[in-house]
Amino acid sequence: MYKIFALLCCFQMVQSSYAQTVKGKLMDAKSNPIEGAYILNIHSEKHTHSNELGYFKLEDNEVGDTLRIGALGYKKLNFVIQNLSDNQRIGIQLIEESFELDEIVIRPTLNGLNVVSAIDLKTTPVKSSQELLQKVPGLIIGQHAGGGKAEQLFLRGFDIDHGTDIAISVDGMPVNMVSHAHGQGYADLHFVIPETLDQIDFGKGPYYAGKGNFATAAYVDFTTKKNLDKSMLRYEVGDFGWNRALGMFNLVSSDTDHAYVATELTQFDGAFDSPQNFSRLNLFGKYSTQFADASTLAISASHFTSTWDASGQIPERAVASGLISRFGAIDDTEGGTTSRTNLNASLLKVLGEETFIKSNVFYANYAYELYSNFTFFLEDPENGDQIKQFEDRDIFGFNSELQKNMTWGTSEVLLKAGVGLRADYNNDVELSHTLNRKTTIENIQLGRIKETNSFGYASLDYTLGNWTIIPGLRLDYFNFQYTDDLQEIYTNTSENKAFLAPKLNVLYSSSQELQVFLKSGIGYHSNDTRVVVAATEEETLPAAYGVDLGTLWRPTPKVFLNATAWYLYLEQEFVYVGDAGIVEPSGKTERFGVDVGVRYQLTDWLFFNTDLTLTKARSIEEASGEDYIPLAPDFTMAGGFSVLNLGRFSGGINYRFIDDRPANEDNSIVAEGYFVSDVKLDYQVSKNLGIGIAVENLLDTEWNETQFATTSRLQNEIAPLEEIHFIPGTPFFLKGSLTYTF
Repeated sequence: MYKIFALLCCFQMVQSSYAQTVKGKLMDAKSNPIEGAYILNIHSEKHTHSNELGYFKLEDNEVGDTLRIGALGYKKLNFVIQNLSDNQRIGIQLIEESFELDEIVIRPTLNGLNVVSAIDLKTTPVKSSQELLQKVPGLIIGQHAGGGKAEQLFLRGFDIDHGTDIAISVDGMPVNMVSHAHGQGYADLHFVIPETLDQIDFGKGPYYAGKGNFATAAYVDFTTKKNLDKSMLRYEVGDFGWNRALGMFNLVSSDTDHAYVATELTQFDGAFDSPQNFSRLNLFGKYSTQFADASTLAISASHFTSTWDASGQIPERAVASGLISRFGAIDDTEGGTTSRTNLNASLLKVLGEETFIKSNVFYANYAYELYSNFTFFLEDPENGDQIKQFEDRDIFGFNSELQKNMTWGTSEVLLKAGVGLRADYNNDVELSHTLNRKTTIENIQLGRIKETNSFGYASLDYTLGNWTIIPGLRLDYFNFQYTDDLQEIYTNTSENKAFLAPKLNVLYSSSQELQVFLKSGIGYHSNDTRVVVAATEEETLPAAYGVDLGTLWRPTPKVFLNATAWYLYLEQEFVYVGDAGIVEPSGKTERFGVDVGVRYQLTDWLFFNTDLTLTKARSIEEASGEDYIPLAPDFTMAGGFSVLNLGRFSGGINYRFIDDRPANEDNSIVAEGYFVSDVKLDYQVSKNLGIGIAVENLLDTEWNETQFATTSRLQNEIAPLEEIHFIPGTPFFLKGSLTYTF
């Protein structure tokens, strides 16, 4: 009997030490979880990745096996399994090190291209709010209203205007403004202090169940830092009245609690004959804490306000005739003010080793007042055509998403299911004809908007061998209400609309160096409430049908490539023209093209990157030759060389190029392309003190930042004329900086 008992004990010990599961958690030196690390059992060749909590689970292990662990920005680690008998979660700390491109691992996830933004943020950190969206490969921006207005965006054959076809969020809080006084989807990111940015998550096309309104061409999610490495003071000074002061201060820093505040003041006149008098003040604070069960809570608050004067868009003929210079103005009383106050609370609740819920609840107050004059004296030869656009809105909402990892037989499954709500109460939305930013000549539109969007979605990442299949489904429900205050009798009109959006995506990963993907799905962008309730024939939620076929490939340890061929069809292309209070539909459109990207580490300290896009964008219902989509770019390229930690030096040279593109439907008016390059150089004088120099438009190129085909009339002209109206790009622009950390 004793021998039998001993044999059973030995068998149990052998069984407990053979082919068991390892559970672990990866953390950095500050106990922050490390997501997306690659964990490989060298003996069994089984592998997995850490999730958002830093947790991982790996099957088929024996005592004595070695786990090879790698993550972007951390030293590789070989971890020897010492004990499997209690099956407890192992805590493993990774040590940060200089960035190496061979640490890149291509994960079998739908947004695997995020590795590109991770590389770019490491090699070329963001240092201005204008650079935030340019971290999305293939996205080009342009400013055309004195620096205080949201940028004009170009991506995948879209002139997205200010955000109609790209969904943007910060810490789960939406940035796009529905039914905005100036344009549908208006997205102003200037409330983000760039030095507080931690991560960028982006995806192109309507393929993501968690993304709804405006996510047709792409979505971009920004995440701010949980804590600061160091407190910092920075001052910048430059040409054209550039001044920027930044302060970032650690208030609390412990294993479980972190808190910091940041503030920024920016002033700029620009190269214009009439100074912009631009001024922006930003305030941001964030507190986060971690509970005993690894759940985390983060609370943030921010406020920004901006004022500016603008020279506005000017016609080519006014410059050619000598009436004004390239940096002159026809109406220099343009300009505006805007502000935004945000409150956001985020909770990541751990329900188990394989299950957690991410939720956030937010409130924002947003105010906007803009004075513009695009046509000069076309409509009113006496007073001019200046208009005022105004709104004051409150935004409430929440998002909540369940993530659960499961095993079905030999397959790994990730379930994501979420619900959310957004409510906009837009008070006193106004479009008026004004004079000199003081006198209101006529109210064109005046009213109140209430718009709510509730939604639910689910997706399933089903991994079987080298294949990952990701079906998804999303349902959105809208309620639109508009009260017209220009009517003598109270009128409140409303409309309801629902949209069901299926998605299906397939990934094939033959190794951690190669992935091929096929993405497909339906998305939409909503129409403006004032158009919806007017009972016009325009679609309320026109659909976008898309498909992407592409690859992520690391052919050598130091080279990362991505390439995608894509197609996108829109049921109805439209732009709400806040300047005139009307909607401009252009019917059905299609776009198709190729995106290509290269990331190459030439040495330990020198990195190269470039992204190029080839696109064809056309209206389907128009005759050939009259089917161009105005301002849709057909070729763009951006990239450069970056120096990272070459002794005490860092910096780089970057460029962006956009080709000539049609400015109207028959391509008889052309918006000229441009090539612009910038250079930065930073030097660490001591442990705490750094200096920097930056030059925008290094080659002093004469370029037009934004261009439109506009019909206008100058004061002494008898007849109107349609031609290019433009905002000149900044000439050679030198800036210097001084940074002190403590």
